[in-house]
Amino acid sequence: MKSHFVLKAVGITIFMWTFFAGYIYLLKNPVFPVTMMPLTMLDVAVGFKPTTLFLYVSLWLYVTLPPGLQATRGELIYYGMAVGILCAAGLTCFLFWPTAVPAANIDWQQSFGFSMLKGVDAAGNACPSLHVATAVFSAMWLNRILLEVGAPRIVRIFNWAWCVGIVYSTLATKQHVAVDMVAGALLGMLAGSLSLTQSILLAHQKLIPLETTRR
Repeated sequence: MKSHFVLKAVGITIFMWTFFAGYIYLLKNPVFPVTMMPLTMLDVAVGFKPTTLFLYVSLWLYVTLPPGLQATRGELIYYGMAVGILCAAGLTCFLFWPTAVPAANIDWQQSFGFSMLKGVDAAGNACPSLHVATAVFSAMWLNRILLEVGAPRIVRIFNWAWCVGIVYSTLATKQHVAVDMVAGALLGMLAGSLSLTQSILLAHQKLIPLETTRR
């Protein structure tokens, strides 16, 4: 965490502000007609659970962990490029295929924290869910880092449990529907698999020394 701390703090902050600027702009200025995403049996089965809001917003802490744990400048830059490509892919989908979730019959003003959430993260730019995609991507990278440093199994289980909780919260807060969730999970797994595989190849070529710097 301490290595390149200033670079990490500044870089993560700038990255998030840049992403949200693009995300909110596309949300408020769709170029094409907005498609309403369909509800499935899973959406009906998962009712509105306002207590899962803390899991939903915990994503913004969760996604800072993988870059925060990168040991070298090369690793940090590579990770930033990888997650940047993931986010760019999602924003490109929102540009050419803007989507939204059906309005839920819920009085958001009566649910603590939701009126603020709706003001920042309205239920648009729905598919694929970048909330899910970045959670899955982060979980895969965290799992690799935890394996490299020999973290206890319970820590690795907690990592995946946190990810699953965030994914579940996207349905339980009615910010997304099941189709968004599945599409986001697939995008996150694809980006995570490709980036991790490429990082191993680069490490073997000694372009970004991954394992030795963390041990």
